[in-house]
Amino acid sequence: MSNQENSKRIVKNTMFLYIRMLLTLVISLYTSRVVLNTLGIEDFGIYNVVGGIIIMVGFLNNSMSSATQRFLSFELGKKDFHQLSRVFSMSVNIHFTLGLIILVLAETIGLWALNTQLNIPYDRISAANWVYQFSVMTFIVSMITVPYHAVIIANEKMNVYAWVSVLEIILKLLIVFMLYWFEFDKLKLYAVLGFVVTLIISLTYVTYTSINFPERKYRFFWDKSLFNTLKNYGGWNLFGSIAGVASGQGINFMLNIFYGPSINAARGIAYQVQGAVNGFVSNFQMAMNPQIIKSFAVKDIKYMHQLIFQGAKFSYFLLFILSLPILLETEMILQLWLKIVPEYTIIFTQLILINILIDSISGPLITAAQASGKIKLYQSVVGGLLLLIVPISYLFLILDFKPQVTLYISISVSIVALFTRLKIISRLVKLSSIDFIKNVVFQIVLVSIIAIILPLSIQYFLPQNFCRLIIISFTTLISVIFTIYIIGLNLNEQIFIKEKARQFYSIYKNG
Repeated sequence: MSNQENSKRIVKNTMFLYIRMLLTLVISLYTSRVVLNTLGIEDFGIYNVVGGIIIMVGFLNNSMSSATQRFLSFELGKKDFHQLSRVFSMSVNIHFTLGLIILVLAETIGLWALNTQLNIPYDRISAANWVYQFSVMTFIVSMITVPYHAVIIANEKMNVYAWVSVLEIILKLLIVFMLYWFEFDKLKLYAVLGFVVTLIISLTYVTYTSINFPERKYRFFWDKSLFNTLKNYGGWNLFGSIAGVASGQGINFMLNIFYGPSINAARGIAYQVQGAVNGFVSNFQMAMNPQIIKSFAVKDIKYMHQLIFQGAKFSYFLLFILSLPILLETEMILQLWLKIVPEYTIIFTQLILINILIDSISGPLITAAQASGKIKLYQSVVGGLLLLIVPISYLFLILDFKPQVTLYISISVSIVALFTRLKIISRLVKLSSIDFIKNVVFQIVLVSIIAIILPLSIQYFLPQNFCRLIIISFTTLISVIFTIYIIGLNLNEQIFIKEKARQFYSIYKNG
């Protein structure tokens, strides 16, 4: 398959994922508001700190899935289907074993931390334990089904992934109504229903994969050499994933200890905004990642470099278009979205969006590291940097700094981690660090500075109200898109955009 056909496939898969994302975004924003108002700030905070293990599920599973996907995509690129089947089955064995290990740790150390270390009102300890146990079960089920999810992504069946994701969000919408229908402790019921949704979605992935990819159907076998290869790669990848999760959940626990459940509610809402916005760029990267790995497998390094440069730049631009209006009008948007806006939600939301803007640049770099298969140095150094967030934040909280200091620290570490990734990965895949800084980082910074001037000027002169929100959103969209096109795109990318625009116009005119 030619690079042009691969690019078309990326565009097609991205379209499927964006249709899914638009539906998911609308329903997620609605359900988040209803859940907050139904549970209340305290119970919502308890769910976010105790059920934060579900956030860990998403983060860890995405990372573990990308690790498994790396080997599946690599073998698909080489068209070695016998080895592909062996890799899949061994991956299932490894994830099942990991699930058992996590279960033991969760029911010992985890339970001890929940009942002795966290700041939870006495009358809600029972509900917190319900949330914890069903969150653990959610984690285990998701962990075991990671290889099945990875098969779908590696085979670039994004339409299937999109439809299953839509099913998942519809089921989560149903949960919201069920909270009203049943006379039962709302927090306990929310945890139980969340687990049921995960079980249904996991079984859907397993069933689809078993029927449509029979050569990837699980068959028990054990190969010591393959196990060691997957274990060494997966072990270092898991270390990096755990470092990211530990920094996030470690901060969540510390904020609970210092400030109580209400601060976890504020942080939880901010991360829901992050999830809604970040989904747009993660969909784009999900469609692009298999091509980065496959191009490395067939030694098409030039095309791989092109994907890395374009992926990093476009990821940031997609996120920036969505994030800038929210950054400028956070207070008004949260007031319109939520009936209750917990203290610190506004500053948390703004800082988290800045953080994910920085992290979005790293997405293709992370995939490039995984494609190389040499991730020991990368994961140990970058993972070590992420782990530093927790002790540094703890020191500042002890010194009585406000809770948002944890995000200032996270942003600083993200900047350091970006250039550390670039330095390590440039050696792994022969990527020019200077070219990346000049053609990606410099252009991103320049676009950001110029694009913000007009909406910031309008914000300064107009009073805060709904009318200003509409004006800011419209001018931001125009300013950002115009600046990206003129400054952020090179000549070839501008020509590509023009051709696509003509094609869409032709379809519209003739249709």
